[in-house]
Amino acid sequence: MRAVDFSPLLRSSIGFENLNRLVDFATRGEADAYPPYNIEKTGGDSYRIQMALAGFSREEIEVTVQDNVLVIVGRAAEAEAGAEPQFIHRGIAKRAFERRFQLADTIKVTKAGYENGLLNVELVREIPEHKKPRRIAIDGEERAPLIDLSAAKAA
Repeated sequence: MRAVDFSPLLRSSIGFENLNRLVDFATRGEADAYPPYNIEKTGGDSYRIQMALAGFSREEIEVTVQDNVLVIVGRAAEAEAGAEPQFIHRGIAKRAFERRFQLADTIKVTKAGYENGLLNVELVREIPEHKKPRRIAIDGEERAPLIDLSAAKAA
């Protein structure tokens, strides 16, 4: 278990209560690289996770989003008794997996598609109006500039 004190870093931060959980998630590392995947930026605020799932059917794949975590689960269907092939070489892995992706609060999953052994999950960044930058007036009123540049140029 890691014991790291982040208090010096958080002195000027407000609202980062889950920072410790995110750091632990990021430093955990991936023990298994199966199944392989790509994350690509497809536009200004859109992204795609593409996962190679050779041998899986649509019915064997489950995609869910809960609490800003995208979870992709693959469960291989049970083979019928006596129908199990005898492999001389088995290079295509078809084993059960669970892959998790931590999503930011502003990232929404829009759709998922499966074609030619590739699962494509489309994501988009949607920043709510209350989270966009806005100018705050000091003392509740806008102040005039200290120097009027238009009067200085006319003189």
